[in-house]
Amino acid sequence: MNKDMIIAIVLGILVVISVVQAIQLNNLKDNIATGGVATVSANSPVQGSGAGLPSNLQNLPEMVGGC
Repeated sequence: MNKDMIIAIVLGILVVISVVQAIQLNNLKDNIATGGVATVSANSPVQGSGAGLPSNLQNLPEMVGGC
């Protein structure tokens, strides 16, 4: 295989990956626009309460800088 063929194959793979990501991004945008994705606001009581986190990560702020 020569160098030009390898570059063409790699370029083709990158183009395919970018097309797939563009389709996924468009689908995500449509889901957000139609309300299909739940979001958490900054003032939500869930944020900072540790809900949904594993038990070893719930007390992480107290662990930082400790011995």
